[in-house]
Order: sequence, then structure tokens, then C-alpha cells
Amino acid sequence: MTVISSTKNPEALSFILVAEFDADVKRVWQIWEDPRQLERWWGPPTWPATFSQYEFTPGGEASYYMTGPEGEKAGGWWRITDIQAPHRLEFDDGFADDDGAPVEAMGTTHATVTLEDIGGRTRMTVQSVFESEEQMNNMIEMGMEDGMKEAAGQIDALLAEQS
Repeated sequence: MTVISSTKNPEALSFILVAEFDADVKRVWQIWEDPRQLERWWGPPTWPATFSQYEFTPGGEASYYMTGPEGEKAGGWWRITDIQAPHRLEFDDGFADDDGAPVEAMGTTHATVTLEDIGGRTRMTVQSVFESEEQMNNMIEMGMEDGMKEAAGQIDALLAEQS
């Protein structure tokens, strides 16, 4: 199984997902920097993502939506705050309305992705830090934990393909 652990820490207002892959760090980095690869795994299999904007640079913005099984759409946005290729990516993450504008009432999550070499394989840690315990609980109740596990579970097949 790709996902090694998922941990909720209400005191730190964080959720951490750890996964390991049979690919080197540079190959795993590609699934974050290339929007066509990113949209093949960002979101559960029943809610695939489509990135309409993707500026992979510090200060860059991304816009995407996920399409549900009944055709419903859920929008999202990122503001990339730091890139240290191929080991670290940080971005703010939030929900967006039908026009792609941030939905402030849902809050913002700060994500930090780290990729570590573990003997030619890669350990990926994704830490999400929430604005409040209420926001964290709402996101977990909406299915964030299972959704992230399902999303990460799609990465092995993608990595097995040629880069």
C-alpha cells in the first residue's frame, strides 16, 4: 500500500499523510510540477481534477475543479508559496466558487509537501495546517482523510508509466 500513515493532530491543527513510492525523488516531483500528471491523481478516483491554471513558481496560482460521479463540480485554488525542487513544495489551498474565486468562509489550508530519498525510493509527506480546529474538523467530516488516501493510491500506476 502506498499510504503509510495519516495522522490528525488537533493541538497542532494539522493533518499529515505519509506515502512511499518505488520511484526516485525526481520522478515523484514530476507528479507535482506537471499539471497533466497532477490532475491524474489529485482527488479521489470518483472526483478527478482538472487544472485550468497552473503557475508552478513561488507566488504562482492554480485553479482547478473536481468533477463528481453525477457531473457536479467542486472548485479549488492554490497559491504556491515556496518551491525547493525536487524536495519541498508549499502552497495555500482553498475552495473556489463556480467562477474560481476563493470561498473565504471555508478558510485556507497551508500544505507542505516533502519528498525524501529512502534508498532509491521516495517518502512523500503532505502536511496540511488549518486555520482553526473547527475548519479542521469540517474538512475531516467532508472526507478529506479518505479522499487524500484514495488520491495518493493512484500515484503508483502513474509512476509506473514513462515520465
